[in-house]
Parts: sequence; C-alpha cells; structure tokens
Amino acid sequence: MKSSTIRTFMSVHTWVGLAAGFCLFIAFYAGAVTIFHEELLTWETASSRARPVESTARAQALIEAVLKAHPQAKESFYLRLPSQHVPDLSLDWDEERKGGAEIEHHFRLNAAGQLEDVKPYSQLVDFIYRLHYSAGFPPSWGIYVLGAICVLYGLALASGVIIYAPLFLKDLFALRIGKNIKRMWQDAHNAIGILSLPFHLMYAWSSAVLTLGVILLAPFQYMVFDGKLLNLVGADISAAATPAASGVAAATLPAAELLAAIQVAAPGMEVETMVFHQHGDANAQLQAYGKIHQETVASQAAVVLNASNGGVLRVVAPERYSAGTRFLRSLQALHFGNFGHAAVQWTYFILGMAGAFLFYSGNLLWVEARRKRQQQAQPRSGRLMAQATLGVCLGCVAGVSAVFVLSKLAPGELPLWEQRGYYAVFFACVAWAFARPPARAAHELLTLCAVLTAAIPLAQWQRSGSSPWQALLHGDGVIVGVAAVAIVFAALYWKMARAVLQRGRHGDPHSVWSLQTPGAVEAGRRQEAA
Repeated sequence: MKSSTIRTFMSVHTWVGLAAGFCLFIAFYAGAVTIFHEELLTWETASSRARPVESTARAQALIEAVLKAHPQAKESFYLRLPSQHVPDLSLDWDEERKGGAEIEHHFRLNAAGQLEDVKPYSQLVDFIYRLHYSAGFPPSWGIYVLGAICVLYGLALASGVIIYAPLFLKDLFALRIGKNIKRMWQDAHNAIGILSLPFHLMYAWSSAVLTLGVILLAPFQYMVFDGKLLNLVGADISAAATPAASGVAAATLPAAELLAAIQVAAPGMEVETMVFHQHGDANAQLQAYGKIHQETVASQAAVVLNASNGGVLRVVAPERYSAGTRFLRSLQALHFGNFGHAAVQWTYFILGMAGAFLFYSGNLLWVEARRKRQQQAQPRSGRLMAQATLGVCLGCVAGVSAVFVLSKLAPGELPLWEQRGYYAVFFACVAWAFARPPARAAHELLTLCAVLTAAIPLAQWQRSGSSPWQALLHGDGVIVGVAAVAIVFAALYWKMARAVLQRGRHGDPHSVWSLQTPGAVEAGRRQEAA
C-alpha cells in the first residue's frame, strides 16, 4: 500500500478517534459497570439481603388497590414481579398531567396490606445505564448523538485495522517498557485494539442499530416500501401494538389465572413484567415479558393475552422466533451480555474497561506524537488535549464512584443526589483539569478517583452496619464483589497517580507532563556537561 494511502488512513483513524473518544470513554466505562445490572440492583439497597423474596399471591390485591385509588391507571400500568435481586412486588404507573408532564408512581403493599406510593430508594443502576447510552447528554437526544458517534467509531476501527494489519503478528504481544513512553503506550493501545477487535466491531455495529435503527429505516420506509416497512417489521420490534378501548366493560381475569395461562402458552417462562392495557375493557390486553433459559444466545420471551378471556394473541419464544426477531434479540443479547452468566459478565467487564483505556490512550498518543523534543514549552494544542482528556475521562471515573458513595451516604431523595452529584464532580474535574498544569491535574484527579473509589466499600459498611468481611462470612457475594473490585481499582488509580507525579518530577522535561522548571532543567544540563 502506498505511503500516502497509509497517511490518509492514519489521519482518518486519528481524527475520528479523537472526535468520538470522549463520549465513547464514558459509554464504555459506564457500560462495563452496568454489565452487572441485576447484582447492582441488590447492592443499591442496604437491607435487600435481609428481605425475603415477596410472593406473587398479593399481585391481584395490589392491582385492585391501585385501580381503586387511581381509576385512570387502567389505561396502562406495569406489574413488576419479585425476583432474587429485586424482592418486592410492585406496580408502576406514569400519571399524565396537563402540559405533557408525567409523574412516576411506584406502588407497593405494606405488611398490613395498605397501598403505598414508594419513591425508589436509589436509581444508581438506572443513572449509570443512562450514562452508557447517552454519554451524559439529555437522554431524549443524547442516544442519537451516541448512535452517530458509534458510526464514527466503526470508521475508526476500519481505518485502524488497515493501518496495523500488516504488523499484526509482529507487534501483537509486544509491550516495550522503558524510557520511550510513546512506544509503550502505542504497544498497549495496539495490542488491546487488535485482541478485542471482534468485541469492538460487535459494539460499533449493535450500538448503531439499537440507537439509530428507526432513523436508518426511514429512507426505506418512504422511498422503497411506500410507507409500509414499519408495518412489516413491527412484529419483530415489539410483541404487540397497544390496543384501543372498545368501550364495552368486561372483567379482567385475576393475575393468578393470567400467570397460569402464560405458563400454558410458554412453558418454563420466568415472568418478570406484566404490562396491562385497557384493564376492565373487552379489549384488555396483557403483555408478559420474561426469560426462557435455553441453549440459545437470546432467552427473552413474550406472551400476549386477551386479559378479559385469557385468549393467546401471540407467543414470542426463542424456538419460535422469526428471522427478524432472532436477529434483533440476539443482537441485544450480544450487546448487553445477557447470556453465559458470570463468565460472560466478567469477560464483558474486562473488555469494556479495556475499551475505555483504548480511547484514553489514543488521546494520550496524539499528545505525545506532537511533542517538541528540543524545547520545554509545548504546543498549546497538546496541552489543551491533555487537559480535556484528563477532565472528561477522569471526571467520568470520579463521578461514577461518587454516585456509588452518594447512594449510601446522601440524605433525602437519593436519585436527586446521585444525578447532581455525578455532574457536580464531573464538571468540577473538567474545570480543575483546565486550571492546573496537566501533570499536576493528572496526579490530583487520579488521587481523587482513588479516594472516591476506595470509599465505596466504606460507604456500604456505614449504611448497612456490615463490613465486607462480615458479608463474606454471610456468603453475600454481591457486597464482597463490589468491595473487592473497588479496592483493586482504587489501588490502580493510586499507582497511576504516583507514576504521573514521578514522571513529572524526574521524566523528560520536554513534555506537557513535566513539572520541572526551566531553571532546574538548565542546571541539570550544566551538571551533566560538567
């Protein structure tokens, strides 16, 4: 391949990577954390381990109590069945107010059988998941921004493969540690990129499809299928369309009978959510969602019933997927790691963190490549890129750790504290990165990351009164696992902070990462000459 062609692909890889890298770092770091979605739901509530899983026997009583207090909820509500990770039976309903505003209700029955509108204890997992698919932008449009960035991400992957494929075998396991910092970072960046390439290709593709799917279908909808494409693929996207009320009153079957009908229609299905539409109407519909564990990548299943007579309207199960449904559900399972249990979860976690490092190291390589090796004053562009990389990337790390700490220690409405806490820490880190020299900011922000991450098990201990050691003795793997991961990452951030400080004091002075003054550098040169 011509050298000019290689340079073109190098420019594409570099600039596309820089443009997309900040958002992708946040998406990968937050996404790696939320791989353990169900386990973190358990960790959210300090007392969750002590509560037994509630029986579904009170499901009908909960439905009747909600509809008696709020008759308008009959149009649409969600019944959440209890599970090991979320042991409470609950009913969710979004009340629409004038002006388009909505109020979220989360109903439960207390021990005396009385209806309570309970505010969620914490939204830690949901908030970090929103970071994953919106990169911190407002979710209503942030998801589309991230989708477009994932298209650029795919372009960066393609150009990177073209550039480094000729050196694939030669440099695959090379990690040359020494005084040449740029070469060491380049080796680590290339090795992680090549070894995890299938994972990144899958994520670039699946992310673009899942975020921009409807937009990507638009040209075909209007230019090829005469506006009928969504009607053709609608059955593969959703289990059923929402019914309209008939205006004819009809009793809706009790929840227990509907659950029995679901088991007949889809034997072995573990029902997680029951979505009711037009309750009390002849067109009442139930959409039940859950899992059927089979030897397939996708295990999601859905059963649609006429809730007034129990008639089966549709069954969506892994062995009965259409080609389109199989593609979409398998793509979702691959993206979220919803298969293979713990082995796949840990693999995705490691690859997700390695992906975050890939974007972080790519920005540092850009800074290093533009270093002036014969002068201590470095280009402004390199300094600004170093500061932006530190502020955004380490701000995300510190912010996520702060959300974990606040979910245990903050007073009042935790969801509000968690969300505002993340953005306060994130923007404070960005401001600090631009206010300080890069080497100082890197040391200080990495130290902050280490302290906040190490505080996670301490915050859990303070909230629950049970130390990680006591949790280990009780066999509480979730508490122990979160504490162990937090301690490992805190030690890693602390070691990185010390390494940055060491390099700033004693490393190459011709760098944005140097802390040496011009006078000290000149004195060192005279001493070496003597």
